Amino acid sequence: MFGKKRRKLKSLSETVKEIKEILVEVRKDTGELQSWSDLPAELLDLILSQLTLRENIRVSAVCKRWHSVAVSVRVLNQPPWIMYFPKFGDFHEFYDPLSRKTYSIELPELCGSRVCYTKDGWLLLYRPRTHRLFFFNPFTRELIKLPRFEMTYQIVAFSCAPTNPSCIIFTVKHISPTLVAISTCQPGAPDWMTSNYQNRLPFVSSIWNKLVFSNGLFFCLSLTGWLGVFDPKELTWNVLVVPPPRCPENFFAKNWWKGKFLSEHDGEIIVIYTCCSENPIIFKLDQGNMVWIEVKSLDGITLFASFLSSHCRVDLPGVMRNSIYFSKVRFYGKRCISYSLRDRRYYPCKQCHDWGEQDPFESIWIEPPKDLSVFT
Repeated sequence: MFGKKRRKLKSLSETVKEIKEILVEVRKDTGELQSWSDLPAELLDLILSQLTLRENIRVSAVCKRWHSVAVSVRVLNQPPWIMYFPKFGDFHEFYDPLSRKTYSIELPELCGSRVCYTKDGWLLLYRPRTHRLFFFNPFTRELIKLPRFEMTYQIVAFSCAPTNPSCIIFTVKHISPTLVAISTCQPGAPDWMTSNYQNRLPFVSSIWNKLVFSNGLFFCLSLTGWLGVFDPKELTWNVLVVPPPRCPENFFAKNWWKGKFLSEHDGEIIVIYTCCSENPIIFKLDQGNMVWIEVKSLDGITLFASFLSSHCRVDLPGVMRNSIYFSKVRFYGKRCISYSLRDRRYYPCKQCHDWGEQDPFESIWIEPPKDLSVFT
């Protein structure tokens, strides 16, 4: 693998030399000054964003301008991939939004199960026939079973990788507008722990709710936009006195509940509302004043939104920053639907998506493997 990269770098240097020679010839023929500095910023940004980290570092030494652009698009972090769950068969596809490549792998271990959540490269799945939740790493094939637990119309999430001793699985179930049942478990535990909690405010818990773990707490966004918080250490549940985010009326059209997403970054809770005919609206929770604030920029953060779990990343290529990537691919698997807050538009052009048309369990974002040999 290292040898291949060296050959690629050599090819890159040869290409640079050839293009420089062409520019010299053009300058001789036309008398005009033609140089690398004449490349439009957008084109240079696009070219350098396709390079590997080692290539990026080498190219940054060409000149001051290239150094500035190379640093701005340098990939220090990898984006998650979309994992698809087929209706039939055991072959699962994975889509890399950075390289726009698709990989496939056979996973018979997932037969008869449905995905519930993902984090740190692990899937949490449920097998209805046996009433059993289990963890599975699709790249190492490691499987961790959990005690039997019957899932009905509730959602479930976990705090960190199941190999971490502090991992907690959390699920909340609607009993009445003023009562919920919360169940928790840890890998290796013999049973689930379930308790009922009163709501100070009406809180409708359903499969359309969203869950995220942040700063030791589980946050649950209800169908109607209220935010419940569960502390697994103190075993407390509280519905925050924060009015739901305010969206235009047209955001509450048919299937509106499928087009909202919940994520977190460095302790900040982020909600995304989408509408097939409008640009997304993003809110952050001001936990000091207990209000939702609409934001127009993500300050370089990239959001990866999917129905079951959403994620935030930093230090991605410049073209991916300050954007939302959705778990839907267009143009025969070549382009992932995204929305740029900088440009205030969807990519590809006019490719906003009606989430009511999509099966919410068909795909999810997952951490990619470090070694691609698992696909060979």
